[in-house]
Amino acid sequence: MAFSAFRQAHIYEKRAVSKEDKSCIQCLECYDQNVYIGTKDATVQHLILTSSTNGDKSPGLTKIREGRARKLGSSNSVNQLRAVPLFNHLLVLWDRSVTALNMFSLEPVPALKKIQHVSLFEVCDSLLASQGTCVQMVTSSSRRKVLRIHVVGVDRWEVVKEVSLLQDPVALAVDGATLCLATSDRYLLCDIQTGSCEELFPHNHSRQHVIVTSLGEGEFLLNGPEFLGMFVMKTGICQRPPLQWPQEVLAAGACFPYVLSLQPELLSVYSMLDQQRKQTVSLTGARGLLSISDGVLVFTERDIFSLSLVPFEEQIQALVWHQRVEEALLLLEGAQSRHPLDSYKELQKAITCLAGFAHFYQEGFSQAKDLFIKGELDPREIIRLYPDMCLSEDFQSHLDQINKGRDLQVLKKEDRNKFHHYLAFLGDFLRAVRGTERGLKCSKEVDSTLLRLYVEMNDGEKLQQLVAFPNKCSLDLCVPVLEQHHRFFALGSLYESHGMHTDAVKTWVKITDGLCKDSSCSDVYGHIVATLSQLRDKDTVWAFADWTLQRNQETGVQIFIKRPPDGQFETQDVLTFLETFPLALIFYLEYLIHDLNSEEESHHNRLALAYVTQMLQKEDERVRVTRGKLQQLLWESKFYNISTVYDRLKSTTLHPEKAILLGRSGEHYQALQMLVHEEKDLQAAEAYCCKAAQDQDSQFRQVLLLTLLQIYLSSKDLTGAAVDLLNSQPQVFALEKVLQLLPESWSVQLVSQFLVVSLRETFHQRQMVRLQQALARAELLRHKVTWMQASKTKFRVDKEQKCRVCQGDLTDPHFARNLRGEVVHVSCMGYSAL
Repeated sequence: MAFSAFRQAHIYEKRAVSKEDKSCIQCLECYDQNVYIGTKDATVQHLILTSSTNGDKSPGLTKIREGRARKLGSSNSVNQLRAVPLFNHLLVLWDRSVTALNMFSLEPVPALKKIQHVSLFEVCDSLLASQGTCVQMVTSSSRRKVLRIHVVGVDRWEVVKEVSLLQDPVALAVDGATLCLATSDRYLLCDIQTGSCEELFPHNHSRQHVIVTSLGEGEFLLNGPEFLGMFVMKTGICQRPPLQWPQEVLAAGACFPYVLSLQPELLSVYSMLDQQRKQTVSLTGARGLLSISDGVLVFTERDIFSLSLVPFEEQIQALVWHQRVEEALLLLEGAQSRHPLDSYKELQKAITCLAGFAHFYQEGFSQAKDLFIKGELDPREIIRLYPDMCLSEDFQSHLDQINKGRDLQVLKKEDRNKFHHYLAFLGDFLRAVRGTERGLKCSKEVDSTLLRLYVEMNDGEKLQQLVAFPNKCSLDLCVPVLEQHHRFFALGSLYESHGMHTDAVKTWVKITDGLCKDSSCSDVYGHIVATLSQLRDKDTVWAFADWTLQRNQETGVQIFIKRPPDGQFETQDVLTFLETFPLALIFYLEYLIHDLNSEEESHHNRLALAYVTQMLQKEDERVRVTRGKLQQLLWESKFYNISTVYDRLKSTTLHPEKAILLGRSGEHYQALQMLVHEEKDLQAAEAYCCKAAQDQDSQFRQVLLLTLLQIYLSSKDLTGAAVDLLNSQPQVFALEKVLQLLPESWSVQLVSQFLVVSLRETFHQRQMVRLQQALARAELLRHKVTWMQASKTKFRVDKEQKCRVCQGDLTDPHFARNLRGEVVHVSCMGYSAL
């Protein structure tokens, strides 16, 4: 269907009474169903519009019947007609006079005498008219360059103001208190109330082509210079761009949002919204037009045509049908501002979406996405355009848009690069609407389409983000796609996001075992362990625990260690399970003791024994680390059973560990004997003394070292070790005790280094004590001097001086001073301190 803003109807033909009848239509006026014709032969004809009997009010079915007619005279044409329905008056400009007739009988109103010498007149809406008392009328004098403002009542009219002009007006229009008029060479704005005039712009049109029309709401339409249709507000400014219309414009009218310009053979329809011509109507011999509420009336010499505004819904549908969606959207928004539509929101959404489709097929993807979101487009309307995408069979499109899915099917085969851009748009759009109300209503289709899209575009990162978090992907649609494209890791994540934990881990296990090939994840085993460690489904964890630990005990044990606090397993169940995995058992026991701070004796015993077992079974770098852990445990733990662990070590060669246990039992002599004679590690023996003396006083360390010295001295082979021990730590040993232990056969020279250092240390300590005593005496003396200086201070006590506390006289020779230097009674000193 072609777009038409107005529908044309021929509503009246003036029949000739005789062959000599040469009268023709000169002007029109219309109010409601009443149409008035002013003819060239001074006749006023009343016509009555009626609708067809079936009640259809469409223009094509409107009928007209003739009412009364009144002959005003024998000559001169009727130039203007204006209805004043407030008083049922019809004002007629004929023979340079304004006459008032009754609107229905066309009889003259006796009380209103004609106003003579009028070239133009116009009735204006005003506050008085809204109050129902009277209306205002503007007349232009045919004798003087003056405008007169009249107040018109039911039975009177009178001049209330005159406005002087420099030139005679040739056309005028009124809107409220503002008058717009044209002279022979310029346009002016006048304020009826103040009488002030403002020049707008000049023109060079003939009288026939001068146009001044009120558009309502304080706006006028003028035929400006260079044949431009100018929109001027009553403030004198232009808020709309001008219209570019033809030179021979006879008249113009407005029916928002359109302006209609009349030429002798053509009527053109322009939009105020974009200043473009929307429609043309052929009208042979047209002479003038009259704006009415829903369109215009156009007349020739003997015919009247009605151009009625097509309902906006139909206009918008026609524009959409012709794929002029931007115009449709502009018209919708413009119409809503003046004529609110009940279906505005739905129409706006539909047209906005269609505008989006126009950009979509022109690869204007950014604009298309914004329009689709603004129009709240159902995402399935886009998904259905793409071949092989995940869409439920029961979806029915609600758009009249032609399904162009085949176009993308062809594009996919012929231009993969261009089709890739369409796929990228689909992803952007679906991600944008995924969390919106529209997206949530069809979340299964949205998520499933995104999954297929990421697979097809080989976007592993976005695919994993989609399946690793909660989603609504359809398993029936998505699982085959992932399997077909060997995306098994993503398949496992999809199972997991849907709560199918066992299926998820099974899929990942197949990848790890090489049964399925998928290079998208480099550490599937680590992912399995991380998943099982956080999984609250304990049955699934137990189902794969054996496989996990058989592959790697150190990593696999994390499924028990890295669990959340509220998802822990029973400790004994885990320990029982790990009996066949000794390395994992050690890590789990370390976790219990070091991380959970377990104080259970069995855990500490079991860890110590596990360390021993591992050390005895292997001989590699790990043994050194394990031995260090065992020794640390034996030294620091307070919760293991010493005898139990010692019984396990008794038959081994782990002498340092046995020495630690002996030391924890208080058997330091036996511990040192074992380190010196069985382990034959003198450094370990000295280190034992330091370690055992930690958190003890210096006396305890001296005792341990003296014990070690005795052990060295009891063997001739360890004489050098004894000398080295004395020389390395002379400050620890008490000289008199060492001299008691040294054999008489030793020379002074052998222990001279020890003796010198020891004597120096002893002398140093004595000197330090003397120095400290001297400093203390000096400090005491300083305090005494300060006290003496303070006590010998002179001050004057008058006879009438008062105690600062009790305000009594100081009569007693004994008194005191408080911290502020104030004199008080000795007995008041305590209160003064407070």
